[in-house]
Amino acid sequence: MIESDKKIREQICIEVINHPNSVYNVLSPEEKENLQQNMSCSFFKKGEYIYKEGEKPIGLISLKEGKVKIFKEGVGGREQIVRMAKPIGFIGYRALFAEENNIASAVAIEDSVTCTVSYDMILKLIKTNSELSLSIIRSFATELGFSNNRTVTLTQKHIRGRLAESLLFLRDTYGFEEDGVTIKVYLSREDIANLSNMTTSNAIRTLSTFAGEGVIAIDGRKIKILDKVKLDRISKLG
Repeated sequence: MIESDKKIREQICIEVINHPNSVYNVLSPEEKENLQQNMSCSFFKKGEYIYKEGEKPIGLISLKEGKVKIFKEGVGGREQIVRMAKPIGFIGYRALFAEENNIASAVAIEDSVTCTVSYDMILKLIKTNSELSLSIIRSFATELGFSNNRTVTLTQKHIRGRLAESLLFLRDTYGFEEDGVTIKVYLSREDIANLSNMTTSNAIRTLSTFAGEGVIAIDGRKIKILDKVKLDRISKLG
């Protein structure tokens, strides 16, 4: 590795550790230095796999930059998106701490950067720093609560409610562009369908219906939320 590339990677790791939303903020300066020395970063192009279903986890992965979808392959090869990750969150942690192989795959939906800490290093820090343990547990518990709510949404709501909830979820996860209405993530119609547990044709048809009702506006993969109150009402009514 050339010196300039090494410095870039080191700086990325430092930024992850010191990020305001990082669980690593509770570490002492000495622990942070040790962690940084044992952290590696990787770069992924849009569409590249970060990890695959069935593989053994390589460590605790933090998303530094970009957006990632985590999905399982179902019947007939159809994907079911179970999570959407944003910086500075963890991905692939369930299998890691369960000491199992990955039960889902992660793919970058835009150019992304990850930082990985080995399982042995994380275990060492958890055993010696109770604040880090609690911080990680809180992070996992929050994600579990979200997953439980999504399970109810995807199994009990009708198509309109599921799609509305997915659009609100994307808004809450990634926010808006500077115009204040365009969701700051551009998914294919297939990905929107896989996130909402519906066929692609139903997703396309329902998006068009929402647009016709003035709830959203569509420009290619860009989706603008024009009527937040109505979209929220559709989601709640299910």
